[in-house]
Amino acid sequence: MHQPNYREPGSDRLAMPWVRFHALKDYLDMPLLAAEFPNVKTTFNLVPSLLDQLELYQNGGVDRHLELSRLKPEDLNPSLKLEILDSFFSAFPENMIKPYSRYWELYNKARRSDGQKNILPALFSSVEMRDLQVWSNLVWIDPMFRQEEPLKTLFEKKKQFTEAEKEALLQWEIEYLHRIIPTYKRLMNEGRIEISFTPYYHPILPLLCDTNSALEASPGMRLPDKRFQHPEDADKQVAMAVDKFRALFGREMTGMWPSEGSVSEQVLDILHSRGIQWAASDEEILHHSLTKGGQTKISSPPHHVYEYRNGLRLFFRDHGLSDRIGFVYSGWKPERAVADFVNHLKLIRSALANELKDAVVPVILDGENCWEYYPNDGVEFLTLFYQTLGEDPEIELVTMSEAATKVTPRPLRSLFAGSWINHNFRIWIGHPEDNQAWDLLTRTRDTLERFAVEHPDFDKSKIARAWNQVFIAEGSDWCWWYGDEHHSPDRDQFDKIFRRHLVAVYELLGLEIPIDLLKPIIGGSVETYTVLPEAMVTASIDGRISHFYEWTGAGQFDCLKAGGAMHRVDRLIQRVWFAYDREQFYIRLDFADKKRLHLLTKPKLLVHLFTPGPLVMEVTGDKTGFSRGSAEAVKYACDDIMEIQISRPAIWPNGFGPLGFCVSLFEQEQRLEIWPEIEPIQLEIAEVNKETFWPL
Repeated sequence: MHQPNYREPGSDRLAMPWVRFHALKDYLDMPLLAAEFPNVKTTFNLVPSLLDQLELYQNGGVDRHLELSRLKPEDLNPSLKLEILDSFFSAFPENMIKPYSRYWELYNKARRSDGQKNILPALFSSVEMRDLQVWSNLVWIDPMFRQEEPLKTLFEKKKQFTEAEKEALLQWEIEYLHRIIPTYKRLMNEGRIEISFTPYYHPILPLLCDTNSALEASPGMRLPDKRFQHPEDADKQVAMAVDKFRALFGREMTGMWPSEGSVSEQVLDILHSRGIQWAASDEEILHHSLTKGGQTKISSPPHHVYEYRNGLRLFFRDHGLSDRIGFVYSGWKPERAVADFVNHLKLIRSALANELKDAVVPVILDGENCWEYYPNDGVEFLTLFYQTLGEDPEIELVTMSEAATKVTPRPLRSLFAGSWINHNFRIWIGHPEDNQAWDLLTRTRDTLERFAVEHPDFDKSKIARAWNQVFIAEGSDWCWWYGDEHHSPDRDQFDKIFRRHLVAVYELLGLEIPIDLLKPIIGGSVETYTVLPEAMVTASIDGRISHFYEWTGAGQFDCLKAGGAMHRVDRLIQRVWFAYDREQFYIRLDFADKKRLHLLTKPKLLVHLFTPGPLVMEVTGDKTGFSRGSAEAVKYACDDIMEIQISRPAIWPNGFGPLGFCVSLFEQEQRLEIWPEIEPIQLEIAEVNKETFWPL
């Protein structure tokens, strides 16, 4: 369970609402649901700074969404109305907006593709604005709690809420937040769950120890101008987490998930020195560590516990099984998903038939972000998942500490420095934006360290607060959004938050703020993964690039770049192209691996069109790939690429207008991917002979 530290320096205000949202949706129902099944054991990993923010809300902390939710609609000026209309639909539409008729109605009314958003405030009444305030909070509350009042009444009423009903909802939220930490403590004391922590502000520990550690996995990487080499900071982040755990739960912490599974040999020594007994990373780290230590991979699969030379026990996550829960099963029916998971477990069991006594399958994944992509927040899947695993006589669920102490470990001579993502650190260092962030952090830290030495009589409390701002800025989340790997509408906001923490150091010390801390690190447009059409295109629907210029001028959506809060490596679709001529609208899909596509049993593609009314076009296939097909409205073919042609009158009666679209890839009835994942690709197709294209 993890969110960045959104608390603004010197304030009780959080810059973004995601801690509160995910607390309502994920942090309490997850342990309670797991605890309902007597044979289920689960380890929950919490980030200490996340718990600080939960405590802040309990003591009057606010975020902008909460502030706007509390305002009376009758008192809203047009600017505030527009801010609410811009930000109060921050949810996955398919599962968190569309199922609720009133929220879906407001969502469609607020969407304009004609560039006239400034007129929206005049179109929304106070009743509609209040309904929007209520629904933007309601949908984040997990289904487990929706029979509680006032929630039950609000879900049944659906619209025309009163100010008193809205205030009761917001008060319920704050009271609910008080339940979370005591529930984890109670379930841990009852032996139903285990709790581990991450280093305090979620830093990438190997890079704090030495940014040159990135070179082990990426020898040619260009690093920041100045080497960051502060293992004492890594040790401090671990020590603060250990102290926080002891203060909250009255016992010593036994295990730690290093942020993003990031490890190095220097990090393992720090963990061991702080009393940590087990840690975990990804199976790719294991494979490279075995090579580094001269050990054979065949006799050392990831389904065991390992012991590093200092005595620390190590787990390496089963990459495929973990990612199936995180990224694949959300589009499957629960019965099919659970059966698939158990089948994979049984295959592993068969392969390890002669060594079952010490066989362990670590399944480790993001505890919050994937569930909004599951229908009903994943309740049906998780319920069947826990029930099936708990009742299977060939499977035993254990906590990480139980496995670490009960299973005979295998020796691990060396450890490869890397993270769970592609066994390297490229997400957080190497890109010019990442490197600039590291250089700013290094300079600010050096300034603070030098100032403390040169001013021994300076206010010690301000020095301590300044150090805390440095530790916050060392968190991994800021560099997650720098570079070209992940994109979000809030990306520029993360940039501001990072630089604001560094600015706070200079403010606390009374020093002049360097000008480059006031300039954005992120360059260019945030929406770098979407390019709109630059010219009309007429494609030949044959599943091939008929000639070099066939798709020149088409719009593009880059699926490989369009990552979000979660990172996925094994995408099937790597790029979506879109274009039109005076009669047809065209979509082209480029695949990351056509061999994997041909292995699908019965592939199917759905094209979702929003005009704004929804239309769905289905393209079916067989075991050898998508069929070539044609119909009056839709033609398609798949060979090297997939090409789809849709008649413009089939989309709009007049053949032109605003359009939003996305594509979903299915295997039989189980959805594998949807692109884009959140907001549809949007464009405006002009009336025939009135087209205008502007070069980018």
